[in-house]
Amino acid sequence: MHYGICNLSIIPLRIEPDDASEMVSQLLFGEHFKVLEVRKNWSKIRVAFDNYEGWVDKKQYEEISEELFLSIESSSTILSAEIIDFVTKTDQSFLTIPIGSCLPFYSNQQLVINTTNYQYEGKIFDKKLTKNSIIEIAYIFLNTPYLWGGKSPFGIDCSGFTQMVYKLCGYKLLRDASQQATQGEVLSFIEESEPGDLAFFDNNEGTITHVGIIMNDNYIIHAHGKVRIDRIDHSGIFNIDTQRHSHKLRVIKKII
Repeated sequence: MHYGICNLSIIPLRIEPDDASEMVSQLLFGEHFKVLEVRKNWSKIRVAFDNYEGWVDKKQYEEISEELFLSIESSSTILSAEIIDFVTKTDQSFLTIPIGSCLPFYSNQQLVINTTNYQYEGKIFDKKLTKNSIIEIAYIFLNTPYLWGGKSPFGIDCSGFTQMVYKLCGYKLLRDASQQATQGEVLSFIEESEPGDLAFFDNNEGTITHVGIIMNDNYIIHAHGKVRIDRIDHSGIFNIDTQRHSHKLRVIKKII
């Protein structure tokens, strides 16, 4: 088994080993993974955080040893808390990183990947936040453009949004909406929900295709065109711009 870590800002995770293939997710700086298969220019990987699989360009990550992989796995997770910031190498070159980037072995504003030392002077997330913090963190991404497979403030999809918000608060969600819907406790009615619970929505075939975070007073924040706030009722999401329902409610889940 081989292992790797993302040493660039944001790299695409694709469904097939081709630059023109669909992007299904992204890796942010500092995310580590197992390498399942290697081809000439591509590697199929399994992300350590959520076990999501896809293909990445071999030029866009750094190989690490099994020992280092396991050491990262056993160490505490520390994430960058600035919407956009940078890490500086010892040669004074720097790399921009988005919020939610991992900072391996972070201590006293220093982190290290293999033999490369970096300095990061921004704010960090280093502990679990309360459920009351979920909406506050969700607001960070407000008006972020929708991007299929995206996980950053420059472009994000519906499940990438919910996953990143929960991750910044110290909790693990799976990557896709249909996967996230398998987690947590089912709630029977919107009235039972609390801010921070997740609402899932399905298509005409009954497949869950959308997720959002419930807010107070029957509002929901979700990624649809952009990260936006709309109304939610027993039928689904009521778009405040079009004055029409845009998504059909399937289930509400309490994760924490």
